[in-house]
Amino acid sequence: MAGSTSATLNDLLPTIVQEAMFVANERSIMRGLVKNYTLAPTQGKTIQVPIYPQQTAAAVTEGDEVTNTAVSTDVATFDIAQVGIRTLVTDLALNASASNVVADLGRLFGEAIARKMDTDLMAKFSDFTTNTVGSTSTTITPALVMQAITKLKAQGVSSDGIVCVLHPGVAYDLKAALTTTGNTAFTGGAYGAVANEAMQMGYIGQLFGVPVYESANVPLAGSDAGDYKGGIFHRDALGLGIMRDISIETQRRASYLGTDVVASAMYGTGVVYEKYGVYAPFDSSI
Repeated sequence: MAGSTSATLNDLLPTIVQEAMFVANERSIMRGLVKNYTLAPTQGKTIQVPIYPQQTAAAVTEGDEVTNTAVSTDVATFDIAQVGIRTLVTDLALNASASNVVADLGRLFGEAIARKMDTDLMAKFSDFTTNTVGSTSTTITPALVMQAITKLKAQGVSSDGIVCVLHPGVAYDLKAALTTTGNTAFTGGAYGAVANEAMQMGYIGQLFGVPVYESANVPLAGSDAGDYKGGIFHRDALGLGIMRDISIETQRRASYLGTDVVASAMYGTGVVYEKYGVYAPFDSSI
């Protein structure tokens, strides 16, 4: 029986790519919560997004000329970089169970790249310096979430597109606060349907009209365990620029009796409208 070669493995690549793309889209929450940009090849590796300041209209007296307003723009800049992951697939593994290898590679590569995209974007939460709630010594409360939402609305940020992203450890404290009666957590609470949903389904859903997402990819806010970054932001606050989505290629490694499978992506992340986000670091009680 002939050993597997890069030619036979190439037949499996469409399935691997499809599986990786599916898992990446399913496991990455941030990609759908931020502004997405596409940078075509030969257009350089820097994305520049013009930022237009808010303008004010004025009353005009009949017969008078409308005053000329000089509109100047700022620019948000972020660079495209590449990420990758490689594994050596042996001929024995392919010959013994090709279908499982394909599924495993797709899942592992998709999860890895999705996790990298999420952590890169979530690391930008601390770049929201204008608006901040909480601290690494503070436990999250519904009032602090509402405070963050109010800070955004006070600056004219549209309610449509605002989301809240928390680490599960921090979300636990928020659920406990939502479902507390007296001094006993998870017993009811004064938040009606929100408390019932948190108790019955295990997730919050929406709070004050804002979707709440949990992700273990949220990074630490410093070096102390249990202190996590968090973000309450509008989708225009952060940007994800993609030059090339997940790509998979192979190279025969005859001396190892196997084939290298390499997955990579080219993308960049950055803050677009800094004032459209609220940095929300909190200390988890668990």
